[in-house]
Amino acid sequence: MRIYKAKDYQDMSRKAANILSAQVIMKPNCVLGLATGSTPIGVYKQLIEWYRKGDLDFSEVKSVNLDEYKGLPKDHDQSYYYFMYTNFFKDINIDMANTNIPNGMEMDSEKECERYNHVIEKVGGIDMQLLGLGHNGHIGFNEPGEVFEKMTHCVNLTESTIEANKRFFASADDVPRQAYTMGIKTIMQAKKILLVVSGVDKAQILRDSLFGAVTSNVPASILQMHNDVTVVADEAALSLIK
Repeated sequence: MRIYKAKDYQDMSRKAANILSAQVIMKPNCVLGLATGSTPIGVYKQLIEWYRKGDLDFSEVKSVNLDEYKGLPKDHDQSYYYFMYTNFFKDINIDMANTNIPNGMEMDSEKECERYNHVIEKVGGIDMQLLGLGHNGHIGFNEPGEVFEKMTHCVNLTESTIEANKRFFASADDVPRQAYTMGIKTIMQAKKILLVVSGVDKAQILRDSLFGAVTSNVPASILQMHNDVTVVADEAALSLIK
């Protein structure tokens, strides 16, 4: 595991974007595992800037996203399809046919999970998976629990996750209660993992994830078992790690 300290959110975003861009340059037809949420937005902005300068080409890149709310259509402004399109895809030259996100409008959970597992298998697996870190240690929507969920599955969101996400909705009542997410096994099968973390409010959970016990009560702790993890975090997030 490699840990890079950044001065602040902007520096973290640039350092993480450097790592992702190197993956694209070294393997133009790579498969990127992508994440949503507030933390990766700066990474996507930096990649867009370098694309516009002619430094990056996404024309052969394939992508698979970590998760999607169940019950939200693509055009809902809080769906993760909408997030990815407005914050990244529309501003680069990626072929939208090569982008993959769980279908939130498929009500048959078993059917959609099986389909998405097949999608990841068909593209040949993930070369580099970008991850954020939830306040309770979740990665994707793999919430704390008694077991590590393996493959794509439908999850009931915890109250803490609903609370964290309600700022994006009119009220907490509007936040979906379920989501489709890649499982821990799916994430761990990625060849490389890039974890980005920002803010003092993530300091304790980052320390627990990287240096605490490996437990399903802190899903991100499983990353200690992966052989190629890079962590880029700002000084505030790393404040409890010597």
